[in-house]
Amino acid sequence: MLSAALLTLLSFVLLFVGAELLVRGGVGVALRLGLTSLVVGLTVVAYGTSSPELIVSVKAAFIGQSGIAVGNVVGSNIFNIAVILGLASLIKPIAVNATAMRRDAPVMLGVTVLGILVLLDSTIQRWEGVLLFLSSVIYTWWVVRDARKNSEPSDDAKPMKLWVAIGFVMAGLGVLALGSQLLVDNAVFMARTWGVSEAVIGLTIIAAGTSMPELATSVVGAIRGHSDISLGNVIGSNIFNILFVLGLASIIHPIHAQGLSWTDQGALLLSAIALLPFMWSGRQIGRSEGLILLAGYGIYLALLWPKG
Repeated sequence: MLSAALLTLLSFVLLFVGAELLVRGGVGVALRLGLTSLVVGLTVVAYGTSSPELIVSVKAAFIGQSGIAVGNVVGSNIFNIAVILGLASLIKPIAVNATAMRRDAPVMLGVTVLGILVLLDSTIQRWEGVLLFLSSVIYTWWVVRDARKNSEPSDDAKPMKLWVAIGFVMAGLGVLALGSQLLVDNAVFMARTWGVSEAVIGLTIIAAGTSMPELATSVVGAIRGHSDISLGNVIGSNIFNILFVLGLASIIHPIHAQGLSWTDQGALLLSAIALLPFMWSGRQIGRSEGLILLAGYGIYLALLWPKG
């Protein structure tokens, strides 16, 4: 049991390192292809920090661990808003970008509702996965098109050489694959040892572990005063998790989401809804809102864990 816990901690480190390599390489490739820094932040960074969720959920779906595949996404989205934005806003109140209020936060709420509707029958069929996946492509195209139309290229961007950036991407994917292997295998072992469901493990331990890149990115962004990074990273990751991660995982193998309760889906929806008035209130997420988010997550954990 101790070795499984240590290997799980090691997997968190590998997932963090792998996502960092992937994000750096992806940004380098994107800038070399002429994308603006704004587009890179809205897409590559947000999606890159969600790469652990993608790798873990796809692997779990492939080997038939549907509870982990879905629990990972739902738990990560709750964790991203309640814990990551909660901690980031405690460090420094998060100023809210007008575009995030007007476009991205409402889209995230709509995507959350779509995800819950898809999960009503506790199953995600391949055709539903295709719908989610295509929606992620459309959203990304929309963001890139809108950002290119309303922003100028960065003159001071100094992207790394293309072959170096590609090397970072490949190395990141390799480390992520290894980290996901360790995380899924040992989390399943601990779930069986503790007598809790795979869904609970996915909603808590795995969700927190795969959200480490988002946590690091948002907290560092808050410390350095880059509120747009902290908020945009979380919103973009939550959209990507439902549309792309669940979509691709269910295309590979139809998902049966046993173990996911109305409490979990309610917490997912409530966290997305709560973010909207917090953003509109003074156009910032303050420390008081951060405390509310963290307290809400504590209540959710108290309701969740005994059911295993």
